[in-house]
Amino acid sequence: MTDHSTDEIRFERRGRAGIVILDRPKALNALTLPMVRAMQRQLDDWKADPSVAHVVLTSSSEKAFCAGGDIRRIHDMGRAGDPGLTDFFREEYVLNRTIHRWPKPFTSLIDGICMGGGVGLSAHAPYRVGSEKTLFAMPEVSIGFFPDVGGTHMLSRMPGETGAHLAMTGARLKAADCLHVGFLTDFVPSARMGDLLAALCTAPDPAPVIASFRADAGEAPIAAVRATIDRLFTGDDPAAILAALEARSGPEAEWAKATAAGIRTKSPTSVSVALHQVRIGGSLSFEECMRTEFRIVSHILAGHDFYEGVRSVLIDRDNAPDWRPARFEELDRAAIEAHFTTVPARGDLAFEPV
Repeated sequence: MTDHSTDEIRFERRGRAGIVILDRPKALNALTLPMVRAMQRQLDDWKADPSVAHVVLTSSSEKAFCAGGDIRRIHDMGRAGDPGLTDFFREEYVLNRTIHRWPKPFTSLIDGICMGGGVGLSAHAPYRVGSEKTLFAMPEVSIGFFPDVGGTHMLSRMPGETGAHLAMTGARLKAADCLHVGFLTDFVPSARMGDLLAALCTAPDPAPVIASFRADAGEAPIAAVRATIDRLFTGDDPAAILAALEARSGPEAEWAKATAAGIRTKSPTSVSVALHQVRIGGSLSFEECMRTEFRIVSHILAGHDFYEGVRSVLIDRDNAPDWRPARFEELDRAAIEAHFTTVPARGDLAFEPV
């Protein structure tokens, strides 16, 4: 069977397992279109191979699992008017769905930074194993983007209002918090990850192997503010949520006001889109969530805030974005709704039958 390995992503057969190794360590395994295409082809082959009992996704980097997509490249393509601008997202979202619907067990070993596109590769697998090195975030609202790669599906299914909180703030979570919100299913110390991978390769079923390595990640810091999150992050109006945070008194007042101040630095349009994703995602199938996200990304890439956010954070690094609109109180609800209702010029995202 064909090996679709490249210099950015490798595939190996070890025992009963097909191993996917993200191998772009200098770029923190930032996802590229060739990586997406290679992984899609390999998974298609392994699905039909009876000798592959399950798949394990891991990384060659000691620091990162996958820090996201190659956003700077997307920015440059958009500025240049590249007609293939949305191809990356179309194919990435199809790969996310492939992982979600994968007919064999799929395990992600998230031993490092996992953001953006890395979340799309890992969050939809049934087994998501992290370590003390795991650092999760979907910080896209900071650059005028939105939590895509299945964020609509995942965030809307997190407990209480934690999904709304993460969507609006882009907060970073360590392993214990990741277990609390459901991003991780299991915790294994980083020093044992290599042994876990070796054991998985000899087993036809990952579940009992992972269970035998499972350890205690400790207390989740987010638990201490869960009641406040669940009380204040309600409704579909980000301005109302900000007002509730800023008016908070008592023991949580400092946390609430700092949280509000952080949200106010984000793109108001992106925050509103992200919050609406969470509100509608719980009633949508995975495929419906991904079609919605393709509409959103097509709309955002034709707009202003994404390019301004990348300029501010990644290019000029002045952290002084000129968001349009600049204030949450100036948001136009119809403009937000258009992200969800406008069919892209090349049509909605389509999937092959499972």
